[in-house]
Amino acid sequence: MDFIDLPALWFLLIAFLFLGYFFLEGFDFGVGMLMPAVSRDDVDRRVVINTIGPVWDANEVWLIVAGGAMFAAFPEWYATLFSAYYLPLLLILLALIARGVAFEYRSKRDDPTWRARWDQAIFWGSALPALLWGVAFAGILNGIPIDADREFVGGFLDLLHPYALLGGLMTLSLFLLHGGGFLTLKTSGDLVERARAYARRLWWPAALTTAGFLTWSYVNALTQDDFGVVPDLVPILALVSIASVSWLLREGRDGFAFLATGATILLTFGTIFANLFPRVMVSSTDPAFDLTIRNASSTDYTLTIMTWVALALTPVVLAYQAWSYWVFRNRVSRDRFVGASTGGDDGEAGEDASG
Repeated sequence: MDFIDLPALWFLLIAFLFLGYFFLEGFDFGVGMLMPAVSRDDVDRRVVINTIGPVWDANEVWLIVAGGAMFAAFPEWYATLFSAYYLPLLLILLALIARGVAFEYRSKRDDPTWRARWDQAIFWGSALPALLWGVAFAGILNGIPIDADREFVGGFLDLLHPYALLGGLMTLSLFLLHGGGFLTLKTSGDLVERARAYARRLWWPAALTTAGFLTWSYVNALTQDDFGVVPDLVPILALVSIASVSWLLREGRDGFAFLATGATILLTFGTIFANLFPRVMVSSTDPAFDLTIRNASSTDYTLTIMTWVALALTPVVLAYQAWSYWVFRNRVSRDRFVGASTGGDDGEAGEDASG
């Protein structure tokens, strides 16, 4: 494949995987965080959990594949990233584990205290990754201390730049809004109205943090030589998209509002990756120490083999996940759970939440 720039191709593929992960897992996180707010009783909570029950674990596959692709295609990127963000990534991993266990175990005992504790695990297991992913990706773009050997030489406080913290608040609020939009499409009755009401309230922080983050990113791209030039159209479209959500929610166009929020997530993270390219991590120590798609990549032989494997398997995986969303496209109602037995017959663990 000498006619293809393989490092650039794999940067784009990894960006695509992360974009897909944040679009799909974003509403998962939002649903988990909104569950205590929109639910009035345990039946409501079971309904909310079952809206994502058949798909949440499949959505996490995007992250696994993205991490594996990063490890194989850009081992230097993978090593430096995990060295610098060891604690945040560990917290994300523990949060995802706790959330997954909570989905499976909350129905094992018909005890309000037992279920309340697992509901807390679902909330925090959704909120922590939603916040920390934004901190991590904004920090990667803003720059962290990396030396000439492409090793992280800073400390934990070096990761908490105001730009990175704003990125965390942005993803947290966007995922909350995304989850609210998803609930308007997957629930029925009073839950729909409560989800729509919360989505309208959440639009303000999501719009403000997104506008602030994109403006800061654009200013950096224009004024600092060590930042790539982001295409003008990408952040503009992100702002138009998030602005349209408020009107769509008021007009009751829930499906379009959900898609607009998703588009905002894709375009915002697209801005980050566009600003990065051709770098994969920015060094705040010296621009000469940046990790790029050239000095962090594997050999062309490795990338060639990976490309053929990806071409063969990716369409199958995408088709299967699209089919699973189609099969579970219907709304989840309270009638399904009222009077249902506990234990293995509880929808969120025995059937749906295990995927």
